[in-house]
Order: sequence, then C-alpha cells, then structure tokens
Amino acid sequence: MNVEIVTIGDELLIGQVVDTNSAWIGQQLGDAGFRVTKKTTVGDVEQDIREAIDGAFNRVSIVLLTGGIGPTKDDITKHTLCNYFNCRLSFSEEVYQNIVDLLNRSGRAMNELNRSQAMVPDGCIVLQNEAGTAPATWFEKDKKVLVSMPGVPYEMKALMKEKIIPRLKKQFLQDTFIRHSTLSVAGYTESALAETLTPFEADLPAYVKLAYLPQPGIVRLRLSAYGNRESQSVQSIEEQKKKLYALLGDYIFSEGNETIEQVLGKKLEEKEYLVGTAESCTGGMIASRITTWPGCSKHYAGSIVSYSNDVKKNVLGVSAKDLETYGAVSQQVVEQMVKGAIRVLGCDCAMATSGIAGPDGGTPDKPVGTIWVAAAVKDRVLSECFHFGKVREQNMLRTTNAAFLMLLKML
Repeated sequence: MNVEIVTIGDELLIGQVVDTNSAWIGQQLGDAGFRVTKKTTVGDVEQDIREAIDGAFNRVSIVLLTGGIGPTKDDITKHTLCNYFNCRLSFSEEVYQNIVDLLNRSGRAMNELNRSQAMVPDGCIVLQNEAGTAPATWFEKDKKVLVSMPGVPYEMKALMKEKIIPRLKKQFLQDTFIRHSTLSVAGYTESALAETLTPFEADLPAYVKLAYLPQPGIVRLRLSAYGNRESQSVQSIEEQKKKLYALLGDYIFSEGNETIEQVLGKKLEEKEYLVGTAESCTGGMIASRITTWPGCSKHYAGSIVSYSNDVKKNVLGVSAKDLETYGAVSQQVVEQMVKGAIRVLGCDCAMATSGIAGPDGGTPDKPVGTIWVAAAVKDRVLSECFHFGKVREQNMLRTTNAAFLMLLKML
C-alpha cells in the first residue's frame, strides 16, 4: 500500500527547521510494510496545503500530514482541513480533559490557547495525544485516509507507533509485503563496492532491489524485497543477505540501523573495557558520538580535546621535541596522544586524532585533509595517515568513522 507524506510549515521551507519527521515516518512505514512514494513540503498557506492534499489523493489512498496544528495564529492546518472536508470545529470534552491532565502533570496552568486545542474538526476521528496538547485527527473520504499529526517530533512519534500505524495495518489489507534489511560496510568506496557487487546485482530477482547509502567512510547497503506473501519477502531478504556476507565477509560490521559507535560499544562491554579519546582535529566529535547512546557509561571513561600543542604536551605528555620536529599532524604525535589518553584517563583502549580539517592551514607537505588517526588497546598501537578532501565537516566525519573502525578492527 502506497503512502504520501506532507510536511507543513514555513520554517521548513526557509531552512530554519530541518524536516526529520518525514525521514522517520518513512522508515517506520517501511518496517510496517507500507511504501512511501512521495514527500511534499508546503508553507502555512491554505491553498498550498489543499493542492498538496488533492495531488496526494490522486495518487495514493493514505496521506499523512505533520505540522501546523499548534495553538498560534500561524498554525492553520486544522482550519484548512475543516474547509477541505466540509466540517467545522467543535469542542471536545475528551481532548480538553487530556490537556488538563497533561498540564497538571507538568505543573502548568491552563490558558486560552491551550483550551483552543480542544477544538477539533467534527468530521474526523480524534486520536488522543498523550505527550502533548494537540491531538491527531483521522479523516476518511472515498475509502481514502488522511491523518494530521503534530509537528513536534516526540509527539508525532508516539502517535505513529501507538495509534496510527496499528490502525493503518488493520484497515488496509496489504496486497504487497515489503521488507527491508540494511548492512553497513567499511573498507570500500561506493564505486568500488558497486563494482564488486556487479555480478550480485545482475543475479537479483526482479522483486528484490539493492540501494547504496554512502556516508563518510561507510556505505550502507539496503535490500528491499516486495512479495505477495510476508514469508516470501522475508525469505528473499535472508537469501540475499547470505550471499552478501559470502562476498564481503568482515567488511560488513553491522545490520539494521545499528551505528558504528553502537557496535563498538557492545564489543567494549563484551570485553569489559573502558575507552577514552584524545581529540585534536575532531574537537570532541568522537566523544559526542559515543555519548549519544544510553548506557555508554559502562564502556566510556572520558575524553581530552587537546586542540593546542600545550595541552598535548602538558596533559597527554607528548614530547615537545617531537612536536617541533615532526609537527602535531604526525604519526609520532598521534601515537603519543593515544598512549597518553590511556594513561591519563585510566582506560583500556583509546582513539586519537590529529590533522588539518580545513578549509585552510595546509602546507605543500601536509595539505588540507591530511589526518593521522591512532587506536590503542592496552599496549598495542595502530596508526594510519588519511588524505581526505577540503571540506571541514566531511573531514571531521570521515576521521571520526575511521577512528571507530580502527579500534573495532583491533578489538
């Protein structure tokens, strides 16, 4: 069953807010067996919203909207939907009580704007929002469905998981079962991986697709199978995954949405190791990635952002003579940094980075994008020099992933 997503808000169009909602919704719908065929973003203009809905209904039977249902004057989605479906706003005691309970739990007082959220279209099914004041509204017309949700991500996610997807699955009998599986691969560029997998792709059945999703230093492979039966889709995915493992082996480091830092974290916990970092050119990005995930305190000791040479010398114990002779961006210095991190932080293993992230600061001998990365486990040290590009953000991302992969390889 095909679905279209419409996100609403001037802030999305001018880049003030990044649309993460549609990406998350698409992933959840794919896992549930639905196929997103189009995503549209429009501003807070009634005519634009109506045209987006008309266009979507001409193509699919399910349209999902997010945004524009707050209590302020610029949020016009609710009024637009009333006009579109020929209904009017009416007060819902049930929604109002939900708002009262929510405000009481958070110690906030009711005001007129909060109360206005209890005004809902009388031609819809109301789906209560347990995380916020604006409910989702479910409209049906000519055997087609439109669901309007809050734009606040955590509110939208709770509604999608708990109420909307289960209701969609119950109402729409699936004629095609879609299954996705993602494998993350390191050690290949996208073009080199595509060349390696050319025979594999040529042998894929027509109902199985392979997509390449490159990241700095990593390529994710997404297998998608479309079958008349769920068991057929699952079986097809498993068969093709076995072939990929046979071809790529240890170059595949994770499945699903598991990130490299999660894979590394599990390996560290398995060995009961603590990790630390000594970062220069990455400026704490490695530490930030590690601490994104709950439970990292089991395997993470801490970090030293040794951006200046003084910190490298005085905190990490890097030789002043080596800094002068070889420079901060060198094998000698980065290996001393990683050893210093283990000593100072009292951890079992560590990662260190030192390089020229750009866009300036390069020399003929060490151009922008020259990065040294080191990893250490106990008294074993591995280091490597990388030559990335001239874009600072990309260089920092590639360096961070390279450090994770290097330590994971050692473990």
